[in-house]
Amino acid sequence: MSASRDLSRLKALQLAPVRKAVAPPTAESESLRGRSPEIPEAAARLAQILGATTKSNRFGDHLALRKWFSEPVADAPDLGAPDGELNGEALRLMAPGSPKEASDPAQWLFLDTETTGLAGGTGTYPFLIGIAWWDAGGLEVEQFFMRDHSEEHSVLLALADRMVERPVLVTFNGKSFDWPLLETRYRMTRSIRTPVLRAHLDFLHAARSLWRLRIGSVRLAELELRVLGWNRGADMVSAMIPQIYFDYLHEGPPEPLVPIFHHNQMDLRGLAALATRVVSLLGNPEAQGSDGLEIFGVSRICERRGQAQRARKLYEQSIARKLPSETDRAARSSLARLAKREGDLELARGLWEGMLGNSREGLEAYEQLAIYYEHGAREPHRAAALARKALQELRNASRIGTISSTGYRERRLRFEHRLARLERRARGSLLDALEPESAARGVESNPSQPEGGKVHGGNQ
Repeated sequence: MSASRDLSRLKALQLAPVRKAVAPPTAESESLRGRSPEIPEAAARLAQILGATTKSNRFGDHLALRKWFSEPVADAPDLGAPDGELNGEALRLMAPGSPKEASDPAQWLFLDTETTGLAGGTGTYPFLIGIAWWDAGGLEVEQFFMRDHSEEHSVLLALADRMVERPVLVTFNGKSFDWPLLETRYRMTRSIRTPVLRAHLDFLHAARSLWRLRIGSVRLAELELRVLGWNRGADMVSAMIPQIYFDYLHEGPPEPLVPIFHHNQMDLRGLAALATRVVSLLGNPEAQGSDGLEIFGVSRICERRGQAQRARKLYEQSIARKLPSETDRAARSSLARLAKREGDLELARGLWEGMLGNSREGLEAYEQLAIYYEHGAREPHRAAALARKALQELRNASRIGTISSTGYRERRLRFEHRLARLERRARGSLLDALEPESAARGVESNPSQPEGGKVHGGNQ
């Protein structure tokens, strides 16, 4: 009886069976590989609310929605579709080595997915795939929706067809999440070849370099608000999206899915606008009315790409635009590093002297100046004085907590080693200077002794 009660309780915990609207099979549906006649009852209502249509291909059906927007985002300045080819400089910074197609916005396909999980993996489905492209002076947005997991093949084939038309993929964090997930899903079909990309432009890393110092967060919605000046309004919480889709599959109402479609559209429009802004900045930051932080961000990208001359020029311009103190130190430190590399030690020395202190850049400046005076200017006494002062500033930084314990130990050992070497050299130099003087005094005290200390006797 106890076992029977336990089985009854387990059965009560099971989910109720999903009731589905079953369409009568037809000869055509039976001939289409992968087509499932079972979809949630809410799917028809969802299509009606959205104004979406059912699309078919050789793998079955899926829901599709297409909309055209005159601007990527409302009220954003200079965000229309780019005319002609991209600035070559911007492309070299964004994706060096990319083929010619990457410089043509007509070949771009913006992509954003909504999935059944935020961590990826083979069990994660991209149930809504949104794409967009420039068309007729605006942005055309198309969305493919899996009404049921059985429609995945149909959705993936529809996406593959679009990617043949525009083979340059444009994403925001898509290199780390969206595209790897889609590649996995294509491989798992074993029947649809993974689309071949001519190039993949991802704007997350450029956005971090350009705006993280100013706004902290580089979430797309935050960039829209703080950089593009566009407020998308009420929006979905991304963490809720998978559960809403699961609820729909288990006979939930279709209405909660509508904001997900809107969220996906907003992401695509924001991405298109952000891409335009990033390309403009990278191509010609001086002509865009950019602030110092944006120019500093372009400088760092140039330096990473090996464009030292351009990076040096932009670092100087960013410093001239009154950066925040912490960023100003970072810009001066980077400029000094480039100047030293190019042999402009006078500029580097001036920058280091202006940064001295217990900050990370200040301590680095002490070290660089000590190196300069020891090996360049040949003034070891000044190098030793700088090392002593640096040790004092290092102790101050440790006391107020502006340096980690590991960083403190590493820098202390370097400065102590340098100071000990300089003091040994100073003692050696002093002894070298004293020896001739001592010898001279010895000769004066014994004038009968010939030079060299030899005694010439009559028998020698």
